[in-house]
Amino acid sequence: MLRCDVAVVGAGHAGIEAALAAARLGADTLCITLRLDRIGHLPCNCSIGGPAKGHLAREVDALGGQMAIAADLATTHLRRVGTGKGPAVQTLRLHVCKELYPRIQQETLRKQPRLQLLEAEVVGVVGGERIAGLLLRTPSGTLDVEASAVILTAGTFLNGLCHVGEVRQEAGRHGEPPSNELSSQLRKLGLRLRRFKTGTTPRLHAASIDWEATEEMPSEPEAGPLSYLHEALPVARELYSCHRTATNSLTHSILRSNLKRSAMYGGRIQGVGPRYCPSIEDKIVRFSDKDSHPIFLERETWDGDSIYVQGFSTSMPEEVQRAALRTIPGLERCEVLRPGYAVEYDVVDPTQLDHSLMLRALPGLFLAGQINGTSGYEEAAAQGLLAGINAARFVAGSPPLRLPRETSFLGVMVDDLVTKGVEDPYRMLTSRAEHRLVLRHDNADERLTPVAKEVGLCSEQRWERFERKQRHIQRLKEQLEAVFVLPQHRPHLEGEGLAGVSQPTSLFALLQRPGVRLETLQRVSSRLGTPIELPTDARVLEQVELAGKYAGYIDLQRRSVESMRRLEELSIPEDLQYERLTALSIEARERLAAVRPKTVADATRAPGVRPSDIALLVGYLKAGKR
Repeated sequence: MLRCDVAVVGAGHAGIEAALAAARLGADTLCITLRLDRIGHLPCNCSIGGPAKGHLAREVDALGGQMAIAADLATTHLRRVGTGKGPAVQTLRLHVCKELYPRIQQETLRKQPRLQLLEAEVVGVVGGERIAGLLLRTPSGTLDVEASAVILTAGTFLNGLCHVGEVRQEAGRHGEPPSNELSSQLRKLGLRLRRFKTGTTPRLHAASIDWEATEEMPSEPEAGPLSYLHEALPVARELYSCHRTATNSLTHSILRSNLKRSAMYGGRIQGVGPRYCPSIEDKIVRFSDKDSHPIFLERETWDGDSIYVQGFSTSMPEEVQRAALRTIPGLERCEVLRPGYAVEYDVVDPTQLDHSLMLRALPGLFLAGQINGTSGYEEAAAQGLLAGINAARFVAGSPPLRLPRETSFLGVMVDDLVTKGVEDPYRMLTSRAEHRLVLRHDNADERLTPVAKEVGLCSEQRWERFERKQRHIQRLKEQLEAVFVLPQHRPHLEGEGLAGVSQPTSLFALLQRPGVRLETLQRVSSRLGTPIELPTDARVLEQVELAGKYAGYIDLQRRSVESMRRLEELSIPEDLQYERLTALSIEARERLAAVRPKTVADATRAPGVRPSDIALLVGYLKAGKR
């Protein structure tokens, strides 16, 4: 018998953040994984970040998580993405070495006080009115674990089934057995499970690629690190380039003529696949009007030969994959190291969770990552961090941490999961956040580092850096707001290519003009005889410039946030009998009874609930208080 405060099942991206958070908050934590050597493994692509995902990774870092720190140390390629769009979309996307990144994470876990690692298979969950522990299978027999809280981060292992064409094999991912007994146990507990599907791409031998026939996309090290703890990217080696090519009509013809041999189109896959990351065979069917689709060739390790073919996820037979790949420019003589494959797996309907990621039916049991129907490393890490925090707080008898939608992309994701559920693997998108202009990549620390300090996950180093940055931001804003341009100063503005003003206007207000940069305003201030000093920290300059340039829009969103906060403060009794609220529509009563929202703001996001239903609910609650 083993005893711990918090038991974490799984050591992927969700499990790592959950285990570290729980241990750092003082809980005696046990992290159980099928293979210790696969802790932190990146089974699909080698990238971290990208649109919305980069925002999540930044938020994990601001909350005291580990993903961005490890990613910076293992970076092989870096670019800023979304640069053609507004600041709400712009973020970073990194490639990391798939050998170095896991080593860094494994070392971090082993050095963490109050955290123990164990290689075993979880075959049962023990609990009645609340969680009591786990039943494990080890090489030496069965083992009972007594735990006050349990976090399941099972990834794609629950009843995992891998497909390559007509060949299928029980596996959670390539070369690793599934976890079938745990899935059966969850069904016995009365949980609603669904079947999802995801996939990965072929890996090619680097030496077999004609790189000259592809488009080079150099790294942009000046884009800076992902973690707020790093001044610059802490990588000594020169970063790799990524290379781009594309499919063509011949590629599509080969795939189209073999569609029935695809595991998905051959009817051998029952799970629902990701809408926003379709396989190549799905692309040619759904977007039949397109003559080509982009392909990105990404190096998986610093010194290895494996190339990840981004954009070519597939479950076609290996020989069909090879034939189709060899029609793509640069890949005419490519050698396939490993074919792409699809994997089916069970997920738990996330509407059975509350906003702390704890199951309402079994207090003390938390779920995080793909088991909740999400996809992606960053989505998993963010959920794992929140689950780890709340599991430790549950053990300590503290109230759970809840992040409202207006505070973070993490808050948006969790709210979407528990109030709306999922019809296909959930992917974080910037468009899912209604307040995304105030949830930018650059200000995640401003939004969440104070939360990390309050919770207990903010180190002294992180807090000192945060306070210093905020002082520099405030000082620069004050300088810009203190210097005014008057109508008679037109020559000073025209000297910088700017139109004059009709009334006294601060330099900060001038930032709202298109094309005006802080360097421009610094020169204007010198012409006025009241020079301002710009700090050297690029992150400070970015945040101040964006705050000034979009001040009007940000103010509108902040007012919207305040309105939503008022609804958040209007709580709904847990035992409210919706069936008695006959003024509400039948659908609204059924939906609200199933979701059990804790606040009126939660109720507004429940599917099938109309604004008129919300108005009636608010009236009922206020009348009850009177």
